[in-house]
Amino acid sequence: MARRHSRTNPIPPKPDQVPLTDEESTDEGRMTVVEHLTELRTRLIRSFIAIALGAVICWFAYDWILDFLLEPYCQSLPVDQRAQTDVFGAGCKLYVRDPLEPFSVRLTVAGYGGLALAMPVVLWQMWRFIAPGLYVHEKKYAVPFVVGGAMLFGLGGGLAYWSIPRALQFLADIGGEELIALFSPQEYLGFVIKMIIAFGIGFEFPIVLIFLQIVGILDNRTLRKYRTYAIVGIVVLVALITPSGDPFTLMVLSVPMYLFYELSILFGIVRNRRLRKREAASP
Repeated sequence: MARRHSRTNPIPPKPDQVPLTDEESTDEGRMTVVEHLTELRTRLIRSFIAIALGAVICWFAYDWILDFLLEPYCQSLPVDQRAQTDVFGAGCKLYVRDPLEPFSVRLTVAGYGGLALAMPVVLWQMWRFIAPGLYVHEKKYAVPFVVGGAMLFGLGGGLAYWSIPRALQFLADIGGEELIALFSPQEYLGFVIKMIIAFGIGFEFPIVLIFLQIVGILDNRTLRKYRTYAIVGIVVLVALITPSGDPFTLMVLSVPMYLFYELSILFGIVRNRRLRKREAASP
């Protein structure tokens, strides 16, 4: 039987938590540092294999993915410029200035696409690595963690895709009418992919806060106490992880992240009430 992780520094139970029974506690056997590293290596290898398989799929679906990623750029252009034909061709084409750029772009699209497709597997491997160190009553959150994390990542990516044309239009308007957009594939696709990844990661925020409350590292009282600091921290974090940093993008991602912060507080309040009722009902 494979050994499981154990907590090296157990969190002391709080007054609003139900005492754990012997059956709910983790095994006394401890894993050595080498065993921890071996387990981590196994989870990473499986994640990389999933990403590689996803990348192969995206390599062959490159033309469809490229058209999909180009759509926000076309939407950001004025109607007359979309159909414009000049020495450069149609208005929403990307222009290659390096002979190696098409190959590099295809690798980039395939790699990040593989990560997006493999996200459920990556989340599952993350859960499998940390689960042995959890109590039995905490392990039941495996499916919500994986499914919720994958759905939130997709929701964040969808919001980013919706906001990209508006962000591009905002940035173009600031520059003035004398500037004409002429993007290379590496520049534009790098911008779009980073936006999608940043929004996807940002939408994992509630999963992290809820998980920290479940394992007893954080409680809703602390979250309520630092609301003001959370607002500032969220805005700063969004400014760091998004490639544009424009006010429109900051608002589009910061508002949902703060709403997720409040929902995490609500989750903690409801959870603590249930724990108190269960404790009061127990003999």
